[in-house]
Amino acid sequence: MLEKVKIAVKALDDKKGENICVIDISEQTVITDYFIIVNGNSPSQVQALVDNVIEALEKNGVTLLQSEGKASGNWILLDFNDIIVHVFLKEDREFYDLERMWRDGKFIDVNTLL
Repeated sequence: MLEKVKIAVKALDDKKGENICVIDISEQTVITDYFIIVNGNSPSQVQALVDNVIEALEKNGVTLLQSEGKASGNWILLDFNDIIVHVFLKEDREFYDLERMWRDGKFIDVNTLL
């Protein structure tokens, strides 16, 4: 499963996603195993991040189950079952502060995934 996370992180990094954060929340909830949180600086960058991570994971046999927020482009959630990717505009990421909400999860050093 960590291999899927690596693919997603690399895809986000390739499009210059900022402050990529990976949290293992498998012990806190049954909804998913990992949250990946990233932000872009413009709606077009957010969309590029979304498109690239979907393409990279689907090329590796990981199906996107559902997405939310594409219409607004401020916070787009991508549900890949055991991985949920949150792509934000910077201001929205700071406002919702998911890292604080899930601080009991295990934060993974992104540099070890690249």
